[in-house]
Amino acid sequence: MPHLKHLYPEPYTYQQYQELPEGVRVEIIDGVVYDMAASPIVKHQVIVIKLAALFERFFSGKPCKPFVAPLDVVLDDINVVEPDVFVVCDPDKITEKNITGAPDLIIEVLSPSNNIKDRRNKKWLYEGHGVKEFIIISPMEESAERYWLVNGKYGLSELFSWDENFYSNLFPELFFDLRVIFEKEHVVSEPDPAWLVRARLAYPDMPR
Repeated sequence: MPHLKHLYPEPYTYQQYQELPEGVRVEIIDGVVYDMAASPIVKHQVIVIKLAALFERFFSGKPCKPFVAPLDVVLDDINVVEPDVFVVCDPDKITEKNITGAPDLIIEVLSPSNNIKDRRNKKWLYEGHGVKEFIIISPMEESAERYWLVNGKYGLSELFSWDENFYSNLFPELFFDLRVIFEKEHVVSEPDPAWLVRARLAYPDMPR
């Protein structure tokens, strides 16, 4: 996803962003505008749809709400992004037209055009704004990578391969079978009871 420094002044602000013509899709990271015009690959869309359906079922009736792009997440005046899938637990952050403030969990599904931006720029951005759990899913590598915020910093990532179950740290009862996400198999695994016990002990105050 190329930046557009030659077209937009820096630092570009949310006020200027709101004046863009309808249909123009960009993100602003640290005042730099990044083009989102390139269509994602088919695998990207398949994964996002599967995750959206899973999250809708899991969070139904719960206080935290899942969302999918395109929806603006306004982190501050010079940082406006559209994460692929994300969860917000603070209702005060949910406005009629956007999300104001950091989501609690964000998933970015990579495409060739956004690989570097999502792995590097967005990781730094989400860490700095306090996103508790950041997950990167790579259709090309068929893997999932998780970052977990501890004392305001992301530690080393945890890597999950296509044949594993992915478990959320923030929501211990939320898991998904990566074989299904990557369309390797059409079965849904059962959660590991030992993981749920460990997770509940480790994160007793986390939302369920």
